[in-house]
Amino acid sequence: MLTACMPLPEANLQAVALEAGVSMMTVSRVLRNAPKVAAPTRQRVLAAARALNYQPDPHLARMMTLVRGKKRQRVRAVIAVIREHVPKDDLLSTSYQYVPIEDIHRRARGHGYEVEEFWLGRDGLTPERLQKVLHARGIEGVIVSPQSRELPCSRLDYSGFAAAAFGHVMREPALHLSAGNMMVGIKTATAELTLRGYKRIGLAVTQWVDDRSQNGYCAAMLSFQDTLPPARRVPTLLLPHNNISRSFGAFSEWMRKHEPDVLITFDTHVPGWLKRMNLRVPQDIGFVVHDWTPSMTGYAGIHQRRDHVAAAAVDLVATQLSQNERGVPPVPRQIMLPPQWIDGPSIRPGAGVRDSLPP
Repeated sequence: MLTACMPLPEANLQAVALEAGVSMMTVSRVLRNAPKVAAPTRQRVLAAARALNYQPDPHLARMMTLVRGKKRQRVRAVIAVIREHVPKDDLLSTSYQYVPIEDIHRRARGHGYEVEEFWLGRDGLTPERLQKVLHARGIEGVIVSPQSRELPCSRLDYSGFAAAAFGHVMREPALHLSAGNMMVGIKTATAELTLRGYKRIGLAVTQWVDDRSQNGYCAAMLSFQDTLPPARRVPTLLLPHNNISRSFGAFSEWMRKHEPDVLITFDTHVPGWLKRMNLRVPQDIGFVVHDWTPSMTGYAGIHQRRDHVAAAAVDLVATQLSQNERGVPPVPRQIMLPPQWIDGPSIRPGAGVRDSLPP
């Protein structure tokens, strides 16, 4: 063992192995959190590494990960993307968008992984059957994309997988996740709309959309409305059906009662309802898409940057795979991406309003 009067040896794997009285291979296994190392041995190696102030070489660590990966022929370099197909929940229409598989592919390939997509509920694929398929194919990394109230993805056993999820819909088991920060998104949108002179800003989404954001929509809008005089406050409308087309009655009643001058809402169905009510966009009412994509060039909106949400989830899974971390984490990491405000012709232009503001 080292004493106070002895100079510290060079802090490398060999020095840690000598200090702990084990082989260099054992040190390597402990430092990359590999399984099947006895607890006393693990503690002794970690204590030696701390005593020597050992710092791993990140370039060497990556190279060794690649070498080990080539030796593990039974484990495929594939990340599974698990979707849900539950038609009765009315969440499969274009009103509700997925993180695009192309964005997931792009980031996964940068880590050296391919991507395969699986749909729970489609063609008789149950969680139990999917579990067997993934194990049989040697797939250890999964990204979960919940899109239902039934949540069949919650019935998977994640103990053998490095996993991450999109959004906050699946509360249990609590995996690492990436999502758009809609608290920031709504706050940014209300600030931009206020600059354009809008006085009565209304939000109309479904409960499921708000739940997916961990109530970021409603919480941010409530916070904003509390800053306004009571006469200018517009209560949020949570549309009564996930099938948006069935909600015109509730929407039209809310519109007549509260008379918002701009809406943050869906790009589907709502524009047609406004025409039905003889309201022109943007002359009579402003219109902002709550979940804007680059194809929606005719609207202003909140861009949730799903390409970055995809990249963050892939990074979470790839990191777990490289660190030999599996199962439901004791402390889930949540990466929240700030959405981007997008100007568009469905609202008043902003430059003139800004120029007229006092200094």
